Amino acid sequence: MNYHTERLQKQMAFLLEVDKMKNIIRQTYLSDGSRKENDAEHSWHLALMAIILSEYFDKDIDLLKVVKMLLIHDIVEIDAGDTFCHDQKANEDKKEREEKAAKRIYQILPDDQAQEYKSLWHEFENVSTKESVFANILDRLQPSILNLSSNGKSWLEHEVSKKQVLERNEMVFSGPEEIAEYMKMLLDTAVKSGYLK
Repeated sequence: MNYHTERLQKQMAFLLEVDKMKNIIRQTYLSDGSRKENDAEHSWHLALMAIILSEYFDKDIDLLKVVKMLLIHDIVEIDAGDTFCHDQKANEDKKEREEKAAKRIYQILPDDQAQEYKSLWHEFENVSTKESVFANILDRLQPSILNLSSNGKSWLEHEVSKKQVLERNEMVFSGPEEIAEYMKMLLDTAVKSGYLK
């Protein structure tokens, strides 16, 4: 087998593996409240948000890097599962479960791509660059948008309070002013509508 055939086989194996993201069900409902979204839908939505909302962030931001980060940031959940952000018990070993998953899943790729994507995942997790801050802001904003649109369905199911959402979205409020103001309006509406305790 030549180098190109072997490389392509590894890439195809990875692409088939990440198809499993479609089976990882999150706690957030679709905007119409008909069902919960899966990880693939979540990642696609975030990537599109990055493109549409990039004008509110630093003009020097590497948008392709942000999109890559958003498309791969939840791949680890294939093995580690989706950990609900407000579930303290489940979050205790989340880091270990996800590190183990990252090691297995990213190594399916050819070495150069495995290193690049695992590094991007770490960058997202560590929130160590302006690109990872942008990506994390969107990752926190998106569930709130869907929660408001679905009449607070997930928030109500889990008895989530405004305080919990504020703590989870601290980064959003330290981001671009327009996004922070939108989030404030969203939460005020959610409280008035009885979606948050």
